Amino acid sequence: MSRHNYPAMRYFILTLLLSVSPALAQSPQTSGQVLRALPLDFEENTDSAPAIAPQAPPATPNAAPLAPGEPASPAEAPSPLNSKPTGDDAVRLQIFLDQSNFGPGVIDGRIGQFSELAVKSWNENNGHPIDSWEAVNIAARKAVPNPYAVAVVPDITEKWVNPNLPYKKADQAKQKQMSYRSNGEFMSERYHTDVPYLIELNSQSKINNLKPRDTIVVPNVKAFEIENLTGAAFKQDEALSQRHAVVDTKLNQVRIYEANLRALVVADPNAPASVANQSLIAAFPITPGKPQFIRYGKWEMKNAVELPVWRYDQQLLDTGKRGTESLNIPGGPNNPVGVLWCGLSKPGIGLHGTSDPETIGRSRSSGCIRLANWDIVRIPAMLRPGCSVEIR
Repeated sequence: MSRHNYPAMRYFILTLLLSVSPALAQSPQTSGQVLRALPLDFEENTDSAPAIAPQAPPATPNAAPLAPGEPASPAEAPSPLNSKPTGDDAVRLQIFLDQSNFGPGVIDGRIGQFSELAVKSWNENNGHPIDSWEAVNIAARKAVPNPYAVAVVPDITEKWVNPNLPYKKADQAKQKQMSYRSNGEFMSERYHTDVPYLIELNSQSKINNLKPRDTIVVPNVKAFEIENLTGAAFKQDEALSQRHAVVDTKLNQVRIYEANLRALVVADPNAPASVANQSLIAAFPITPGKPQFIRYGKWEMKNAVELPVWRYDQQLLDTGKRGTESLNIPGGPNNPVGVLWCGLSKPGIGLHGTSDPETIGRSRSSGCIRLANWDIVRIPAMLRPGCSVEIR
């Protein structure tokens, strides 16, 4: 059975699980953490948490596998290790790459350009043939035995969701915050996916009518917890400010390197396996600016600010030149520059988040470099003001 035939089955399983575990349905835990990982085979698993390879943090620290006797969904035939995975193995791989800081884009079980680029980057970092699938598939199966989990819609959605958020910029400027527009949007970004995939895993009715303390099936990935953002401004750091980022506008990927070490954009796919490139520490999918607005060259990161206010300047968007009229759009996940702004020494240009993660790599920005919010929020742990950013 292919993965695409699973949604109704998973929804039935979840309903049955909650019926035999009423404490789960009535859980007072409302922080939005994953409550249970869902193994998709018939093997009993009584470990306290899924094992994770050393280079990747635990995907869901509070997850717990199904206890013996609880229902599990039918097993599917595993994908060949030496080829592009499908079905649940594809979800496992995307989760593994995401948690290893080699972002595959939206986690949805569909292995596309960004997943393939992430595999190449992971292989380069670990010294495997660039186009090989075997090593990364083995690592993903070991690290992510349970690709799905049950998560609670947290009470804090009442603070971060506004179904009446306006679309006109003049009206947005009057808001206190650019919130999510629905609980489904909140939960999809929280678990690094999109609303259509949550609908596929659950049902359209379930996702369209989500409310706090409801439970849904999600990818078993470490949650992006927007409630932890405070509006902080990050300062220079002795080590992180010495690092280097390369923005490849042709591959739509940003790669982050340790200081003063080799910085390859992509290794030669025909080259034999070599020493692992430990200088490459992360890579994420991006959307670059429109060709006429791309500012090639080597720049310095000047600042990094959470929940930034965005200056909406239509003339700047249209021509690349700053206008005299503008609006200030408040911070929040639906701010066009997302939840983090990293300004460069080239005025008006920066790395930032987005209100539309599903468009990363497809649409063009007006000069800046866009990442998904769950990716950009990791940047201050890897890069700080003073580091160099090369746009190629």
